[in-house]
Amino acid sequence: MIKAIVFDFDGVLADSEPLHLRAYQRVLSRVGITLTREDYYTRYLGYDDEGVFTRLAAEHGLPLDESQLQTLIADKGTVFDAAIGSEEILYPRATACITAMSARYPLGIASGALRHEIEAILRHRGLLHHFRFIVGSGDTAQSKPAPDPYRRAVELHGVAAAECVAIEDSHWGIVSAKSAGLTCVGLTTTYSRAHLTEADWIVDSLDEFTPALIESLKVEPR
Repeated sequence: MIKAIVFDFDGVLADSEPLHLRAYQRVLSRVGITLTREDYYTRYLGYDDEGVFTRLAAEHGLPLDESQLQTLIADKGTVFDAAIGSEEILYPRATACITAMSARYPLGIASGALRHEIEAILRHRGLLHHFRFIVGSGDTAQSKPAPDPYRRAVELHGVAAAECVAIEDSHWGIVSAKSAGLTCVGLTTTYSRAHLTEADWIVDSLDEFTPALIESLKVEPR
C-alpha cells in the first residue's frame, strides 16, 4: 500500500525549466560557454546546478575550482530569483493536484533545484504548507540520477521505500526514484512516453495523477 508521495518539482509541478535555462545561458555567456536549448533538455536537465556547471566546464575545457563553481551557482541563483515573481511558473493543474493529494497522503519534494527557489514559488501560491519537507540541491551527498535524494525523502516520510510513490518527468529522475526502491509515475510534460519507459506508470497530465491512480499502482503497474 502506498502511504506517501514524493514530487519532483521542475517539470512536474513547475514549468520552471525555461527559467533555469535562461539563467544558465546568461551566466555561462560570461565565461564564453553557449548552452543551447537542445543540449540542455537532452543532456543536462535533471542535474542540479553543481552538476550542470561541472559537466559543462569539463566538456569545454574550462578550469573550475570550488570558489569559481560556487560563484557561478550563486550568480545563476540571483538571475533565477529575479525571474520568479515575473511569470506564472506552476502548471495550471498543479494547485488542484497538490490540494487533492495532500488531503489523502503526506507529501514531500525531492528536486535538483535549490530549496529556497522551491519554497519561494510555493509560498507565492500559498502551497508550501502542503509539503512536509523539501529535499533540494545540496541536501544529499549526490544528486539525481543517484538515489540519494529519494532515499532521504523516504527517511523524512518515515515509511518504507516500497510505500512511497514518486512522480518524475525525466529519465534521470525515474532512475533516481527506482534505484531508491520507490514506485514511480512518469509525467510527459517534458519528454515523450518513449523516454519514460522505466516508470511503473505514465500519465500525460497532473489531472491523471489522482488518489485513485495511487491506489491502483500495486495492482496494475505498466
